[in-house]
Amino acid sequence: MKKNNSLSRVVRALDLLSEWTGRCIAWLTLLMVLVTFAIVVMRYLFETGNIALQESVIYMHSFVFLLAAGYTLKHDGHVRVDIFYRPMAEKRKALINIFGTLFLLFPVTGFIFYISWEYVATSWSLMEGSQEAGGLDFRYLLKSALLAMPMLMILQGIAELLRNYLVLTGRGHLLHEEEEHAL
Repeated sequence: MKKNNSLSRVVRALDLLSEWTGRCIAWLTLLMVLVTFAIVVMRYLFETGNIALQESVIYMHSFVFLLAAGYTLKHDGHVRVDIFYRPMAEKRKALINIFGTLFLLFPVTGFIFYISWEYVATSWSLMEGSQEAGGLDFRYLLKSALLAMPMLMILQGIAELLRNYLVLTGRGHLLHEEEEHAL
């Protein structure tokens, strides 16, 4: 019984990390709209531009997609063919989820992390900045999201793996929409 409780706590902690990250990153979408509006107003009303502001939109857009990937996984928002999956019993769904996590999610995210490592390390060693005059001097931070994304996905993948293990062993169940809002 204690093992079940420990696994449940790990799942909740990892879910909380994904939830917190996703909700924080979501605010970038509002900021992105406001900055884009400011860029348009500056360009068409004042006939001026700002390279740093334009690049900041690219940064925010990248962060939204890369850093919220674990949150999307937690909320089952990634592409899935539900024709066969949706009507399945919970234990069968758990088996499919475990298979997908072990043989698709982990290898792909591990590969992304592996191939991004040198690219990001080189950027940090150069303290790489924008190639544009007046651009942002933090390109190394932008590229770091290429490492953060697979790490966040792997952590949420571990939560999914443990949750589905608990379902298979009869000590847990897959979350339903109403229960997700309680987290």
